[in-house]
Amino acid sequence: METPESNFTKLGLNLPPAPKPLGVYKPCLIDGKYLYLSGHGTVQDDGSLIIGRIGEELDIEAGKLAARQVGLAMLSTIKANLGSLNRVKRVIKVLGMVNCVSTFERHPYIINGCSELFAQVWGEEYGIGVRSAVGMGTLPDNIPVEVEAMFELHEGA
Repeated sequence: METPESNFTKLGLNLPPAPKPLGVYKPCLIDGKYLYLSGHGTVQDDGSLIIGRIGEELDIEAGKLAARQVGLAMLSTIKANLGSLNRVKRVIKVLGMVNCVSTFERHPYIINGCSELFAQVWGEEYGIGVRSAVGMGTLPDNIPVEVEAMFELHEGA
């Protein structure tokens, strides 16, 4: 039987360390059957951040990979706080923010890096939720992508 954990293992990707809050907020919060994740950045396996603005230091493909890296950081937070990706039933909502030049218009393509990862982990039916992808003039520490999300948990999870 395929599970989010087994699907992730098949991808052969590594989870970076779960990011620690650098401000006054919680990285995640459970309210009833919903899990809310605060905005996550581009934390890599060594704890460093991918830095740069799309359209200046980074091109569109590097931006999409950065968004996937944000998704991995989010998965790491889920595992660190819930113990297993299997406790999450479905992705409800994703808000993706792209640090880009003012003429950049392909924000959804960038955020697909995160959304495609979630679809691979939870499957297309449960891994794809509603979504917004927007451009920003800047993001903290000049990271290229920040994503926040809401998930539904399995009953009794």
